[in-house]
Formats: sequence, C-alpha cells, structure tokens
Amino acid sequence: MARSGLPYLLVDAFAETPGAGNRIALVLDARGMSAAQMRQVALKLDQPQVAFVTDWEGMGFEVRYYTPSGEVEFAGHAAVALALTLVREGRVPEGSKKLYLRAASETLPVEIAYENGEPAKAVVRGPAPRFRDPPLWRKIQEFTEALGANERYLHRGLPYGVAFTGLWSLFLPFVAPGLLDDLEPDMEHLSELCAALEVATVHTYAPLGPRSFYARDFAPLLGIPEDPVTGSANAALGALLARAGVVPRWEGEVQLTILQGHKLGVPGQVEVRVEYAPSGELQRVFFGGRAVLVESGILEI
Repeated sequence: MARSGLPYLLVDAFAETPGAGNRIALVLDARGMSAAQMRQVALKLDQPQVAFVTDWEGMGFEVRYYTPSGEVEFAGHAAVALALTLVREGRVPEGSKKLYLRAASETLPVEIAYENGEPAKAVVRGPAPRFRDPPLWRKIQEFTEALGANERYLHRGLPYGVAFTGLWSLFLPFVAPGLLDDLEPDMEHLSELCAALEVATVHTYAPLGPRSFYARDFAPLLGIPEDPVTGSANAALGALLARAGVVPRWEGEVQLTILQGHKLGVPGQVEVRVEYAPSGELQRVFFGGRAVLVESGILEI
C-alpha cells in the first residue's frame, strides 16, 4: 500500500440529518490493501464499522466489511450508505438506478431512488434468508436474564428464533417498546451466550403497529455493545415475521418499518420489504433507507 494518506468518508445511514442513524466509515478505493492493512485502518478510524471497496468493474463493486474486532461477512447499514455515496461521488454514471455490491457471501443488487433529481434512498436486496431451529426455552431464559429482563416481558404472540440475512442473529420479542429501553445487558455474559449459540447479535423487538416495530440490537461479540440501527438484522426480522405468518401478505409482498437507535439518541428508520413467490413461500427480503454525509478526511497511514 504505497500511499501516505487514505481518503475516507463518514456517513450516517438510515438517517436524514448528521448525528442520527448508524455511522459508517467508507474507503472508496482500497485496491491493493491486505486484510491486515484493512484491519489496521479500521482500528485507526475508531468507528464501529468500516466498508472497503477493494475493486470495481462497471456497476459492480467488491466490498469488505470490518469492525474493530475483525472482518464481518456483511453490514446492512454500510451497504445502504455505500451505494448512495458511490452515486453521489460520481463513481457510477449520473442517474444510475441500480448497482451491485459483491461481498463474501453473494452479489447484492441495490436500487437507487431519486427525489427531485437527487439520489435519496438505497434499497438493498438482502442475502438469502436462512433459519435455524429455535433455541430451547431455557436458553431463551438465559438470554433474557443477560439482557436484564424477565421472561414475563416476552411477547408470546410474536416469533423468537435464529435467522440470517448476512449475519446470524437471535430474535427476542418483547411486549412493548418501553421494555426495550429498560434493558441493561450484562455484555460479558451476553457475549458468552452469543458465542455458545453461534450468533453475531441479539435483536430485541416490540410491536408499534400491524407493520411497524421498534428494535434494539446488541453485538458485544463483534465489539459493538449496541448497534444503533441495523439493516441486516432488521431484514432478517422481516423474514422471521413473514415465515411465522405474523405480517399480512398484500399482493405478493409486505412493507415493514422498523425504528431503532432512539435509546442511544441516534434515531433511525429502516424500511423492509418482504416478497413472496406465487406459491406463497418467502422469496426475497429487501431493506433500505436514507443516508447523509457527515465528513470527509484523510487518514495518515
């Protein structure tokens, strides 16, 4: 890596104004960088996550995602922020409405929506949803206690379970949003439980309406005590709800809104779209939202 300074951008995903949503650092040109160098940059930037564009051709971009503790397979908020930034920075032809992000798991198409001629939203087709058998109830009790809650507060009419759209997460439903804000997890214990269950995060959620939810996401195993606003876990939540038949099916798809980040003072909004095959089976999950540039800089390396 023969360069003295590395340009980077800080972008808040799932937000319309700086200081909200989920911040991500973007390195739009990481060609030739080794895994060790990307890890070093992630540590130096001191941000929860960094997305590196390692190569590109046409409308396709190779991307790797890092947290302070190492590489992760996918980061939903990073995909939304990166896609919008690539368009805004002129890395694709003006007016482009679709580009492709290639990560370790698969190639994901991203739709760009415009408002008044400006790129306003990015909608990512999430990785193919996958599910595991739900943990035993005693394991759910352990996680609930590690979160600082009581099992009486769990919502018995909403699904709990383990699902994947980029990262494996455990989903726990609570009766009301206020109960989520009262959670005070034992992060060390929670990290141990996540490692044993082989999940990256614990995603707690509560209903706000028929197709809207409030969520908090804890990822101490990734070095992130609480993820402010997450795309991948909320996409998996949409898939879990659809698979359980909780959300209604309208004309082959359903739209969900998930609010997150309010407890941390960085409110954000994720839009999730679940599509069904003609047979009625869950087919695809999309997630998206807005993103705003916070700052640009040069990292001395």
